[in-house]
Amino acid sequence: MIGRLNHVAIAVPDLEAASAQYSSALGAKVGAPQDEPDHGVTVVFIELPNTKIELLYPLGDNSPIAGFLEKNPSGGIHHVCYEVEDILAARDHLKETGARVLGNGEPKIGAHGKPVLFLHPKDFNGCLVELEQV
Repeated sequence: MIGRLNHVAIAVPDLEAASAQYSSALGAKVGAPQDEPDHGVTVVFIELPNTKIELLYPLGDNSPIAGFLEKNPSGGIHHVCYEVEDILAARDHLKETGARVLGNGEPKIGAHGKPVLFLHPKDFNGCLVELEQV
């Protein structure tokens, strides 16, 4: 059901410094910051030959990333994102197998302008999973 790895998301306490580090120290292609108010984050995508890294920074006081950074002040891996062809079929299948879909269970539009869902980390070995329809 899942396709390729779309990205690994890393919460960072300083978006500008993290972006500069990927650009200068690692020589990566770093995109511009983009605010995602529906998700409470500002994101920067790092383009790699086979996938992307998504840097996450809190946007607003109710950002879920703010809570993550309170527990992990240096930042850290927040989630992995896998591609799926049909997000509703994937959601329904996962629910049938006992997986919990976060939120109201309906896809939201993600940073790539495509429908996304998040799956409870306790159902996936402690890892928050994002599914993105391609």
